[in-house]
Amino acid sequence: MATKDDKLADIHAEALIEFDDIQSAVREERLQCLADRRFYSIAGAQWEGDLAAQFENKPKFEVNKIALSVMRIISEYRNNRITVDFISKEGEEHDDLADTCDGLYRADEKDSGAEEAFDNAFEEAVGGGYGAFRLRTCYEDDEDDEDERQRIRIEPIFDADSSVFFDLNSKRQDKADAKRCFVLTAMTNASYKEEYDDDPASWPKTIHQYQFDWSSPDVVFVAEYYVVEEVKELVLIYKTINGEEEKYTEADFEDDDTLKATLKAIGTKKVREKKVKRKKVHKYLMSGGKILEDCGYIAGRCIPIVPVYGKRWFVDNIERCMGHVRLAKDAQRLKNMQLSKLGEISALSSVSKPILTPEQIAGHTMMWSEDNIKDYPYLLINPITDASGQALPSGPVAYTKPPEIPPAMAALLQITEQDMKDILGNQEQGEQMVSNLSGKAVDLIQQRLDMQTFIYVSNMAKSVRRSGEIWLSMASEIYVEEGRKMKAIGLQGEVSSVELGRPIQGEDGEVTKENDLSQARFDVSVDIGPSSSSKR
Repeated sequence: MATKDDKLADIHAEALIEFDDIQSAVREERLQCLADRRFYSIAGAQWEGDLAAQFENKPKFEVNKIALSVMRIISEYRNNRITVDFISKEGEEHDDLADTCDGLYRADEKDSGAEEAFDNAFEEAVGGGYGAFRLRTCYEDDEDDEDERQRIRIEPIFDADSSVFFDLNSKRQDKADAKRCFVLTAMTNASYKEEYDDDPASWPKTIHQYQFDWSSPDVVFVAEYYVVEEVKELVLIYKTINGEEEKYTEADFEDDDTLKATLKAIGTKKVREKKVKRKKVHKYLMSGGKILEDCGYIAGRCIPIVPVYGKRWFVDNIERCMGHVRLAKDAQRLKNMQLSKLGEISALSSVSKPILTPEQIAGHTMMWSEDNIKDYPYLLINPITDASGQALPSGPVAYTKPPEIPPAMAALLQITEQDMKDILGNQEQGEQMVSNLSGKAVDLIQQRLDMQTFIYVSNMAKSVRRSGEIWLSMASEIYVEEGRKMKAIGLQGEVSSVELGRPIQGEDGEVTKENDLSQARFDVSVDIGPSSSSKR
């Protein structure tokens, strides 16, 4: 009979094989995403690769036009934050529980500093094409052993293009159909030994570009492995003395030893039972050598990792993505090469210099060397004599030519500049609007600029919507303590308090629970618009 260690070893071996398949399939695409992010954000990265070898010992200037365009898109997004809105599945316009979920979600966003997670994911998606953030539960008070209340946190994932991998069968953009997910985290060797008391064995990560850096980090990678499992659960249906049916699971009776006696005391009787399948997410923590920790089932029914794409499509059954940088890289390289060559030419002397024999300037070398400082009215040379000693007409043997800019380079500079504007979007159209333009013309110009970048904001909205779905799945399991008071934040930032499971008496005298998130089943919506025509 297989032991628990044997089962964990089998899971680890299967995870390594699957990860190798995923990483091999997306490696070239993710390397391009990583190269794009380096290209616009790291000084010197625009010369990485074979191009640097061709310009060795020559000027290598960078006039980074792409970074400004990327920052414009990021600034537009930050000026128009996206948040979720929970909507009743029945289409009711006013749903108090949905409003409660809205307030609790915004409070969790604020308390966990979710803006950093969203901003980092969006910037990586715009720059390289792929970003991600995560949701996780943590204890409200880590220092109180008896306080088991939890909160949901939204946290950033850095270098998502080289650290987040979903199974190859997942095709949806928000990865709601994913069955497995890997998230890699870097640790120093010392931190790894201190945390796990084990010799470092790194998870096999091959997507990196350390070779272009002065020094490579000495780190070990640990993998979080999320697996969606279908768990069979027994649901017990009880009928109250009023004839209404109530559902309980075996877990409910395990959590509350008095529940069975209470139901019997109030006349509630079991009428039937049913086995159902529910989705659960199992989490493991792995090194390259073994499973470090079996974390068990986490809250919610969804993998709590949210991808963000710049632009995305499938070609030959491989997921492709890119951001705002990739198509402009060749034009940027060409511009850098031209400016570097132009700088090299400009550094050379622009004055024609005479070429003389040593005999002609013997005794006058000091005058010639100081001429560029003292600006003598004339310069002296010695006469040249023939074999009989007769003086001959003398003058410079020849003259050097000042460097000339090739006509092709001047034309190419203009073409390259226009190409970059066409690819990145001509921001000058918005910056050079004159005061006598009509309001309609201004709106048209702004809309044209907005639509060049709207796809990035639209894809970010899909990811934020997915975060709302994951949050609701988690909240319906951990925000269920009756009488628990929690902070909620309104649309205008106003702070209020919410009491979970508060009993209230309806008009018919029936007692129900207010703010019962265990019954929260809502659709999730987001609302965005072009930045020029919307308010924060």
